[in-house]
Amino acid sequence: MTKTVFNRRGFLKGSVAITGATLAMPSIARASSYPERNINVVIPTREGGGADRNFRAFSSIWKTKLGVDFEPGFFPGASGRVGYEVYMGKNDPDAYNLIFGNMGPEVLNWAMQAPSFNIDDYFYFGRVDTDPCALFVGAESNLQTMDDIIAEGKKRKLNVGTSRMAHPASIGLLSLGEVTGAQFNLIPLSGGKNTVAGAVTGEVDFSVLTSGSVIAAGDAVKTLLVFGENRVGDALDNAPSMNSVYGTDLPEMLSSRAFGIHKKAADDHPDRFETLTRTFKETFEDPALLEAYVAARGTPEYLNYGGVEDCAAFKAAMLELGAKYKALLSGA
Repeated sequence: MTKTVFNRRGFLKGSVAITGATLAMPSIARASSYPERNINVVIPTREGGGADRNFRAFSSIWKTKLGVDFEPGFFPGASGRVGYEVYMGKNDPDAYNLIFGNMGPEVLNWAMQAPSFNIDDYFYFGRVDTDPCALFVGAESNLQTMDDIIAEGKKRKLNVGTSRMAHPASIGLLSLGEVTGAQFNLIPLSGGKNTVAGAVTGEVDFSVLTSGSVIAAGDAVKTLLVFGENRVGDALDNAPSMNSVYGTDLPEMLSSRAFGIHKKAADDHPDRFETLTRTFKETFEDPALLEAYVAARGTPEYLNYGGVEDCAAFKAAMLELGAKYKALLSGA
């Protein structure tokens, strides 16, 4: 028979060590188990538009990497301002709340008028696409060429639909007026869906918008000009770039959707932020993403990964562009 003798002091010392390790385990478990619940996403536009389709396509694959779902909340109004004010003012900075924004027009907003929050208190970390803006008419429009538009625009001020006043497409249109002498009156129609409808129904003479939404409209519209490079050819009716037709040197007017986060959330929860950025990139490496994106009427050529640095550079460029064209947009 073997007799086991316990050393009381050693036992107590070991018990303290085990207890300390046990107490430490919950915090480690919490860090490694993120996310433990679904992630809320503020989308600063209405449901059913291009941002919604883009979000649902991307999140349908991203959620398989995270093991939880994404719950969108749509907050249209004031050219995206409402959504950002809700996100920055009412959502906890805990990495369980994200924003899915269109960096082009929404950052231009801050150049037009500063928001109630510090624009450096949030940042974008995951770019989904880069989408050049375009000028298009309804298929039944009397204006079927750029020559038609310029000639008519010299006779009268043409009403032009845009999803938001402060938008890269708006800058492209106003720059076109400067170089040609045509007169344009920009009318914000609140969202891509309404902007397409405005041109199709004749509510406006024509519209300008991100080209992905124009492509999704199919034969109901005809694209006449791209404020950037036409990377899709016939899908945009082989429309030329503004720079090639009019000899301008306008920077490419892009819409670029991306996920953003509170800076405080990234600072306070670096482990959670690392999980988000790592799985976001893994999503781009999954072949299923392209299938989901195309099924949601996305344009494959526009699907384009970007990380924190890429997004920061784009945000800075939009602020600079907004400052440069502020007078044009304010006086439109």
